[in-house]
Amino acid sequence: MRKMITTLVLFAGIIILLPSVLVLPYGSPGESPEAIESNPQGKNTSTKAAAVDVPVYRAQLEKTVNVPIEEYVKGVVAAEMPAEFNMEALKAQALTARTFVVTRLANPTEKLPGNAIVTDTIQHQVFKDNDQLKEVWGTEFEKKYAKIEKAVEETTGQILTYEGNPIYASFFSTSNGYTENSEDYWENAAPYLRSVESPWDKQSPKYSDQITFSTSEFEQKLGVTLPSGGSIGTIKNLTTGKRVGEVEVAGKSFTGREIRDLLGLRSSDFAWERSGDRITVTTKGYGHGVGMSQYGANGMAEEGKGYDEIVKHYYKGVAISEMGRYVENLTAQR
Repeated sequence: MRKMITTLVLFAGIIILLPSVLVLPYGSPGESPEAIESNPQGKNTSTKAAAVDVPVYRAQLEKTVNVPIEEYVKGVVAAEMPAEFNMEALKAQALTARTFVVTRLANPTEKLPGNAIVTDTIQHQVFKDNDQLKEVWGTEFEKKYAKIEKAVEETTGQILTYEGNPIYASFFSTSNGYTENSEDYWENAAPYLRSVESPWDKQSPKYSDQITFSTSEFEQKLGVTLPSGGSIGTIKNLTTGKRVGEVEVAGKSFTGREIRDLLGLRSSDFAWERSGDRITVTTKGYGHGVGMSQYGANGMAEEGKGYDEIVKHYYKGVAISEMGRYVENLTAQR
């Protein structure tokens, strides 16, 4: 009888303590989403990070595949940034990749095949699975993937927010020494996508490029007829990020972005020169120029800057937040 009473008391004690055992490891209710900011380089071990799938449209397979979000981030970082880059730059890239997809998961606005949230192409973020990475990296797969994995795991669940909302974390390869205000390249102004200096990009192998067109090819692409003299056009103004804002060619006005798109240039920071029947266009930078420069991020990291300093340089006024509250209604997917 005494043994039975003792057993019942122990069982009752376990029942009373069990809720505390289950709750304590996951943090206190009502914790601020910015709480991670006090230790931005500490690993975030939120269980919610592993509970969300990303529906990815695999273009070559022509089907949608559900990928756990942290595995998805690894595949994006591996595909979008050289594994040889500094670890802190890779961590910064992990934050941009995770933030981008969390924003789309929380606010799906685009109709994609198979109810996908993103594609695995440059339309959104390039994503490669392990089989694809093994094909690209060959015998270096284990070493390179371990580095990518470490960068992602040490930022697990972390995203970038502005005034409590996930940002549009755009990034690109190489700047011309400055990034662009978002409205100077796209239509809308975002307060966190402001032009900042990025001097580290001058070390990028993609910093400068030249492309040559025949005069007829140039005219065809722009839909103009150039005068018989040596002139091409007049640059009317530059953006805050030192790229071409507006240019006039043979009486026709273009934005710098339009010229870049029509001629297939690496950047909208360009200058041109006409010699006989040839027009040579020289560009600085590679990409749209809005948000984080990848080579700039690596340059900052090489100077000893942490990933938190990197992202706050390229995205003004942002905080590093825990993604859980933004995707908590999606955890039932798995």
